[in-house]
Amino acid sequence: MRTDHTGTPAGCEYGTVYIAFELSKAKWQLGIMMPGGEKMSRYRIDGGDLAALSGLLVKARAKAAQAGKPVRILSCYEAGLDGHWLHRWLADNEVLNYEIDASSIEVNRRARRAKTDRIDLAQLMRSFLAYLRGEPRVCSMVRVPTPEDEDRKRRTRERERLLKERTGHSNRIKGLLHGQGIRDVMPLKPGFLSGLDEVRTGDGRVLPPRLKDEIRREHERLVLVHTQIKALEAANAAAHRAPAKDSVEAKAVQLAQLKAIGPHIAQLLANEVFYRDFKNRRQVGSCVGLTDMPYDSGARRRQQGISKAGNRRARTTAIELAWLWLSHQPDSELSRWFRARVGNLKGRIRKIAIVALARKLMVALWRYLETGLVPTGAALRPSL
Repeated sequence: MRTDHTGTPAGCEYGTVYIAFELSKAKWQLGIMMPGGEKMSRYRIDGGDLAALSGLLVKARAKAAQAGKPVRILSCYEAGLDGHWLHRWLADNEVLNYEIDASSIEVNRRARRAKTDRIDLAQLMRSFLAYLRGEPRVCSMVRVPTPEDEDRKRRTRERERLLKERTGHSNRIKGLLHGQGIRDVMPLKPGFLSGLDEVRTGDGRVLPPRLKDEIRREHERLVLVHTQIKALEAANAAAHRAPAKDSVEAKAVQLAQLKAIGPHIAQLLANEVFYRDFKNRRQVGSCVGLTDMPYDSGARRRQQGISKAGNRRARTTAIELAWLWLSHQPDSELSRWFRARVGNLKGRIRKIAIVALARKLMVALWRYLETGLVPTGAALRPSL
C-alpha cells in the first residue's frame, strides 16, 4: 500500500488537505488541494493576514470533513525571509507544516524559462506531494529550531555583525587621515580625539575643521559599537561560567577545553551546529556544507568542490579552526594526516586539504561531545 511521508496509509484513515504557500512581503498565494481532488485551487491574501488564513483553513477543514473521515492538513513553504514564525503558528493551529530548502527544488535547465508566482506555486505543490510519496531527492526540508535554540544564536551573530561594524568605523577614520598623509593611527587608543588638534597633515597643516568634525562623529559611533561588543562578550562569558549539565552552554565549555578552540569559536559552533542531534557523520558534514560534490558522467569524472549548502557561519569557522588546529595541535592524528598528504606544498592543494581537514575535525568534535572521546593525539588545556 502506498504511504505518505508521515507513515499513514494515503487516503485510508484521513481526509488530507494539502496547502502550498508562495510567500512575499505584500501578498501570499496559497494553493490548496482537497482530498481526492486533482486540481489545485488558488487563493491570494495580504502578507501576514492570519485572520484570512484562518478563514481558509476553517473552510478547507469543513469541506474535507464532508467525506466523513478525520481531517488533517499538510502544508509547506520555502524557507526564507519570513523565518520560522509561520511554521510555529501553523503547528499551533493543528497544521503539519514543512519548510522546504528552496535551492533543493529542481528547476528547468533551459537558459530561458518562464517564471511567475503561479508557476512557482504549482512547482512547489508538485515537489511537496512527491516528497510525501517518498520519492528520493525531490527536495530537502529545513530543520526548524526551537525558539530557544533560534534565540541563542543571537549571541554570536550579533557579535559577528558588531565586529564588522567596528572594523568599518575604524577603517573609515584611518582612511580619512591617510588621505591627509597621516599614517598608523589607532582610533581606539585613549586620547585619540584630544590629540587631533596637535596632528599635522603630510604638508604640515592642521586638520581642516569639517574633517575633524566628521572624524569625531565617526569616533562616537566607533566607541559605541566597541562598548556594545565588550558588554555582549561579558554577558556571553557569564552565561558559560556555570552551565547546566547537557546544555548547549556546557557543550561550548567542553569544546573550549581543547587547545586551539577559543571561547568565541566554541560558542559559535555550539550555537550553530552542535545544539542539534546528529545520527551520523554525514549529517554533520551536510550541516556545515563540507560534503564533496562529484561529477561522474560517462568518461568525465571530476570533483566540483564542496556543496556549501550548509551553515555559512559554521563552515567559515570550521575552516578557520582547521588552520588553528595545525598550529596548536601539531601532534594530533588529524594534523599528522594533513602533513602527510600536503607536505611542503603551497597554494591550491593546501587550501583543498584544509577543507578536508575541517570536515574531519567537525566529525571528531561531534564524537568528542557525544562520547567524551578526545580526538586522537589532541591536547586539553590544563585545569585551573
